[in-house]
Amino acid sequence: MSEVIEITPVKLALCLIFILISGLASLALKLKLERDLAWGTVRTFAQLFLVGYVLQYIFKIENFVLTSVLYISMIFWATHAIQSRTKEDSVSIFSPIFISMIISYTIITVLVTAVIIQVKPWYTPQYFIPIGGMIIGNSMTAIAISLDRLFSDIKNQRDQIELFLSLGATYQEATVKIFRDAIQAGMIPSINAMMTVGLVKLPGMMTGQILGGVNPLVAVKYQIIVMLTLVASTVIGNVIVVYIVRKLCFTQAHQIAI
Repeated sequence: MSEVIEITPVKLALCLIFILISGLASLALKLKLERDLAWGTVRTFAQLFLVGYVLQYIFKIENFVLTSVLYISMIFWATHAIQSRTKEDSVSIFSPIFISMIISYTIITVLVTAVIIQVKPWYTPQYFIPIGGMIIGNSMTAIAISLDRLFSDIKNQRDQIELFLSLGATYQEATVKIFRDAIQAGMIPSINAMMTVGLVKLPGMMTGQILGGVNPLVAVKYQIIVMLTLVASTVIGNVIVVYIVRKLCFTQAHQIAI
């Protein structure tokens, strides 16, 4: 396999042409996205270079505590992003999402690194952080979609839910279909990705490994592990979070709280 081609600062700067094109399109169509594009570009450079330097340090020392701190911080920002997207102030969702994601995704990531890939030690950051990051990122999107669906369906079907409650149903019985629909909505993107992987696009992890000189068949094996893991983590994370948040949408007297 050939060596990785070095990306010089000049080559990196050339990528700004794509942002310039996007900005010109925004101006021409009056989309008013120029500021967001500029700020997003600045954040992309700053955040990725910062993470890159941090990972260089963590990869060298392979310290369990530092790896755990970085992993938990990733979950923290994912939880923050989910909360920002849902925009539901009447229900405090940060803590239940954060705690459930730490427990479920840590177990899944450890299972992948320790049992399936059999990395020694299992917390080796070169494996644990990228795999954990993909699990968190993919599940973050799914949870955000599920919560959006949950909140909107409860609000749109308020009369029907209150009718069930007035007839003696529990909040679980009154929202069983809403619960299932919310989980299903969050799962669809992951299932679609499994259906089209390799046919429509090459996933990020596989592409990165191939560009790094890894044998394509080896990259494929890693990608299969990741894809199947992402589906499982999405299901587990969605079910736990939606189950907890649904309960928070009702009072102890089984009245709608949002």
